[in-house]
Amino acid sequence: MRERTARVRNRLTASVAVAALAVLGAGAFGVVDASRELTGDRRLVALAEDAGPALALAHVLADERDAMTRYVAAGRSGAPEAGLSDAQRAEVQRRIEEYRPAAPASLRRLLDAIPEARTQALAADGGDALAAFAAYTTTVRELHAVADTVEGPAGSGPAALLPLGRAVEEASATRALLLGALAAHGTQQSALAAAAQRSAQRERDALDDFRRLAGTGARERFTGTVTGPGVTAADGHLARLARSQPSAADLADQPPGPVRTALTDRVERMRQVESGLAAQEKRRLEGLRDDARADVELRGGASALCLLIALGAGLRTTRSVTRPLDTLRLGARRVCADPAAEQPVALTGRDDEIAEIVRAVNVLRETAHRQRERIAVLEGERTRLVTSRQIIAEEREALRDRHQQLSERLAEELAEPEPAAVRTDGPADRAHGLLVGLSLRTLGLVERQLAVIEGLEAHETDPERLETLFTLDHLATRMRRNSENLLAIAGAESGSARTAPVPLLDVLRASAGEIERYQRVRIQSLPPHALLAGYASDDVSHLVAELLENATAFSPADSHVQLSGWTLETGEIVLSVQDEGIGITADRLGELNALLADPDPEGPRAPGAPTGRADLAGHPEQQGDPGRGLGLYVVARLAGRHGVRVQLREQMTGGTAALVVLPLPVLADGSPTVTGLADTPLVPGAAAAPRIHLPGSIAEANSHALPGRPQRTADVRAIPSPVPVHPADPPAGPAGGPIRVTGLPAAPAAVMGRHARPPEAGAPVVGNGLPKRTPKAVPHQPAPPPVRKSVDAEALRRKLSGFQRGATEGRRVAEAEAAGRITDRNQAGLPATGGTVEEARG
Repeated sequence: MRERTARVRNRLTASVAVAALAVLGAGAFGVVDASRELTGDRRLVALAEDAGPALALAHVLADERDAMTRYVAAGRSGAPEAGLSDAQRAEVQRRIEEYRPAAPASLRRLLDAIPEARTQALAADGGDALAAFAAYTTTVRELHAVADTVEGPAGSGPAALLPLGRAVEEASATRALLLGALAAHGTQQSALAAAAQRSAQRERDALDDFRRLAGTGARERFTGTVTGPGVTAADGHLARLARSQPSAADLADQPPGPVRTALTDRVERMRQVESGLAAQEKRRLEGLRDDARADVELRGGASALCLLIALGAGLRTTRSVTRPLDTLRLGARRVCADPAAEQPVALTGRDDEIAEIVRAVNVLRETAHRQRERIAVLEGERTRLVTSRQIIAEEREALRDRHQQLSERLAEELAEPEPAAVRTDGPADRAHGLLVGLSLRTLGLVERQLAVIEGLEAHETDPERLETLFTLDHLATRMRRNSENLLAIAGAESGSARTAPVPLLDVLRASAGEIERYQRVRIQSLPPHALLAGYASDDVSHLVAELLENATAFSPADSHVQLSGWTLETGEIVLSVQDEGIGITADRLGELNALLADPDPEGPRAPGAPTGRADLAGHPEQQGDPGRGLGLYVVARLAGRHGVRVQLREQMTGGTAALVVLPLPVLADGSPTVTGLADTPLVPGAAAAPRIHLPGSIAEANSHALPGRPQRTADVRAIPSPVPVHPADPPAGPAGGPIRVTGLPAAPAAVMGRHARPPEAGAPVVGNGLPKRTPKAVPHQPAPPPVRKSVDAEALRRKLSGFQRGATEGRRVAEAEAAGRITDRNQAGLPATGGTVEEARG
């Protein structure tokens, strides 16, 4: 069943739809914001529309309150109409009925209580004037609060309406209380006068707030409206009667008519200003509402226009892509069916990516056409080659028969017994010789690899690639150490041309550089100016490297391995490798120390074997592994060469410490050939060793940079070529004997090694023609102690300049020698002389 093809048209249509929805969503946010703003403006306009009737009702109720207060204060003398006329009562009731549907619930309850308050005030036992005043005041203030719910910025109408409404209400209350005090007698007169004073003070505070919050226009409007003779007279009456405590005589001498006329004129003018500001604010809010409505319409139209533009552009783009794609699809299908017979794909339009693909399809068509012609030519060539192959097959059969004859002849020759003088090597010796040869070949390849990597490092400038080369360099260095360990296990040695003493610090840094986790090694205190003999430096370096490898492998990854050293009274140097691992059991520690004291000639074995040996780790998951113990076995073999003593000890604080005692024969006196090390301050934190100076700087000793590597040629001193032996012959030695290299005589481990002297001319030789060596100690003449002299600046400059020129010249010579060594190693050689893989192929 043919799979359903995913159409590009559908994906493009979906993309256009998503883009349209995104445009619509983006526009919807703006439209929603504008709609929300329009809703708020409409609410404010509705509040402003309700504020006008509320103010009018508050004014008529305040007038009724003033009349009822004056009527009750006068003792309710005269007809009820003296307090409030029927026309005034009808006007108040009409306005209440008009405003009641739009009033809040709490205000409706107060308005419903007005008739009851009016009836109680007209009754003979309805209470005093202050009670009648309080019954109306609550409703009047609530009506002013409704008018003041419209908010606005400082300096605008809404901000000034609130204090102005309070001032108007307090002015009306002052008028009612003051006229009531003029009409009352006794204690009621004093209470009404005091209340009038308080109300007048609140009016002044409200006017101060109005002048502070109102804009310039509102203040000028108030000043221009609330003025005239009546206002001046009202201010005089208020200053005399409401701003100080008047006496009863003053109140009795003041006729109420002029006071009522002046105060009423002042209150009416203030009400005009309040009503005008409320109407102005209503017009402003209506303008904001109209602007918000226009904004909503504008944003909606802009969103619709953007949506149409997005849809139009998307559809046009979709068509401009899908039409050429259809042409390409149909043409490619036609050309694919028969590239040679069909015409090329024709596409008209823009020169874009699709046109480029069409050209590529046409190129493929031309290529297919040419390939078809070439196939026709090759078919004839194939016929000729088949005939030639048959001839070659016949020749191969003839060569195979010849090879079989030669093989049978060689087997017959090998079956013949050999002279006793020739059969000098047994199967084990030949196996060891082959192992050594293969190890030397691997070592030679690693040396060549290191030379190539160093050449790449010298010409590399990119930091990332240089870091990769350094990683490969470090890995190759570890591979070289493993190859040299194989030589040590086989009982052979790799050649070393180093004869000059080597600083102990350089040897230890080289050891740290040959392990995988060299960053965790910390070199602590070392004996000052400690030197190792050149012939023993490599073996000591590998010995310490194996101990460091074990210490870093079987200790926490975030811990450090401490490497330190000190000098004994006998002159020997002790090196200590301390880790923070889980430690080793007592039985296990005994086995390990026995291995270090006397390594098993047959190599390491798993724990529990009769002559069991084990590595430094002792982890249960490795029990029974035949490859365990190689590292510590190499340590024992290397230590045995030079009389180095190695012992493992358990630390009180946890972990294991490996102590390496370097005997006097491997130590050298004097100074190395090239050294720039000097005394440095004490190393901090070296509490386990004497407080001595490092022979180099602390930064140099603890640097994680890999130390330099001498150019060495891996070879063996005396490894004979494997000699064929008759299969029926017994081995040359016992199977359980020590591992040795045929042709090397036994010698004390303390002196037999790389420092053995070369054979002298005319010296006796063994049966196979190799020189016979006589082991003996090589004396070392101590160099005279250096004499410190004063430093001449000019001489120092000349010396450093000469050193720089010599270093440059030496680098060029070293590069030439390295190139020569690489060329030499490509030449063929015997397997036992350290040749490379290319030699075996040759």
